[in-house]
Amino acid sequence: MFLRLFKSLMALALSVCFAVPSAAGQVTIFAAASLKTALEDLAPVLENATGHELTLSFAGTSALARQIEYGAPADIFISANPDWMDYLEAKGLTQPTSRTDLVGNRLVLVGQGGAADLNNSFDFGARLRGGRLAMALVDAVPAGIYGKAALQSLGKWEALRPQVAQADNVRAALALVAQGAAPLGIVYESDASAEPRTPVIGVFPADTHPPIRYPAALTVGAAGDAREVLDWLMGPVAQDSFRSHGFQVPGQGMQ
Repeated sequence: MFLRLFKSLMALALSVCFAVPSAAGQVTIFAAASLKTALEDLAPVLENATGHELTLSFAGTSALARQIEYGAPADIFISANPDWMDYLEAKGLTQPTSRTDLVGNRLVLVGQGGAADLNNSFDFGARLRGGRLAMALVDAVPAGIYGKAALQSLGKWEALRPQVAQADNVRAALALVAQGAAPLGIVYESDASAEPRTPVIGVFPADTHPPIRYPAALTVGAAGDAREVLDWLMGPVAQDSFRSHGFQVPGQGMQ
C-alpha cells in the first residue's frame, strides 16, 4: 500500500511540475547523456532548418525513462539501448510506429598508457595500478551495462568489480578519467572523441557485448512538430554530423 501511495504522490507531483504542454513550434528532446555534444552542436542547425525551437534534456537513459513514466513532457525520447525504449513502449508511453534506430556506437577503454588490443590477455590490473575503473551504473545505465557485459565476456569482471567506480551516466564516468580521478574508464567511442584528455586505449570487440543502438521515438503526447524534427535527425545533414562526433549511422558501418 505504501508503494502504491508513493507512486501516486510521485505522479501527482510530477504532473504539477511537468504537465505543461509544449508550446507551438517547441519540441522537447530527452536524450542519453552520450548524445550531449552532438545534439547541442546540431540544435542551431536544426532550428534554422525547421523553424522549431528545441529544448534538450540529457541524463542517463534510465533516469530519463523514469521521468517520462512519471509525466515529464518529452516529445522525443532517444535511448542509449533498446531495453528502456521497450520499457516505455510496453507502458504505452511512446508511439511504436515512430521508433527508429538513430545511431550506433562502439565501446572503448580510455586512459593513459598507449594503445592495446582488448582481449582476455589484456592486463587491466597493470594499467590500473590500484586505481579505479570508471564506468556508468553497471545495472541501470546502458554504457555501464554494455561495459559489464564486455568484461564478463573477457573473463575480467569478477576480478575488477571491487575497483569499479560507478557514475550516474557515461559522461560522468568520462569526467573521472579526464580529471585524473580514475586511470581507466569504459565509455562510448563518441564520448572519447569529445574529450582530448582521454585517449582511447582500445575498442572492445563487438562480440563481447550486445550491439549498441540508440532507438528514438515520439512519445504519446508529442507535439505535432516533433515528427518533422525526428525525420530531420534521420536525414543526411544530421547523420553526417553524428558520424563526425564518433557515432555510427545506419547503412554506414553501424554494427
